[in-house]
Amino acid sequence: MFSRDALAYDPIPLPDHVDLDDAEARAAAQAFFDVMAQRHTVRDYDTTPIPRDIIETCIKTAGRAPSGANHQPWSFAAISNPDLKARIRAEAEEEERRFYDGGAGDEWIKALEPIGTNDHKPHLTDAPWLIVVFAQRYGEFEDGTRYKNYYVPESVGIACGFLIAALHHAGLSVLTHTPNPMKFLKGTLNRPASEKPIMILAVGKARADAQVPAVAKIKKPLEEILTVWE
Repeated sequence: MFSRDALAYDPIPLPDHVDLDDAEARAAAQAFFDVMAQRHTVRDYDTTPIPRDIIETCIKTAGRAPSGANHQPWSFAAISNPDLKARIRAEAEEEERRFYDGGAGDEWIKALEPIGTNDHKPHLTDAPWLIVVFAQRYGEFEDGTRYKNYYVPESVGIACGFLIAALHHAGLSVLTHTPNPMKFLKGTLNRPASEKPIMILAVGKARADAQVPAVAKIKKPLEEILTVWE
């Protein structure tokens, strides 16, 4: 991590070296795909509590993501407190009402129709946990001096991918929620001026009767997302 007393390059042998042969690598890649292919964005949550240590371990996994200059420009707020979740839901729904009442353009609203969303967000209180992801636009030394963080959106985006994969691997469902704007989260969660809220993740187990929009199962085939030069 970036600090004033550790600015020199100090190489060490690669820890945890992995050397799979082609067959092993192929099997591992397919196994991970098979797990992630079962990931679905869920809005119908079972309210059964999820132990805190499971959430913490998944966030530790997110913290292993690569980042610009290894500055790790992210922080996470994990919330299970019912009153605080209710406050976040109320504030998020207020922003969502503005969005659906004209804040978004007609094209955007039309694009959301197959998803079936509106300004009603019960998942924000039904899900046992909310995880709010913050991007740190700059860092600070202990004396308050600022330093620049690099590739912040890219780094935080990668960490979010790690987190969603970890939560799914732990048998939990996740909904990424991005009310626009999200400035209310800074005050609600008492975050420093350096941080910007990126998204809310609703986390828990899907209800037995959970549903997903049919369109969500339509994924672009490999030939549409990949170009290869050999």
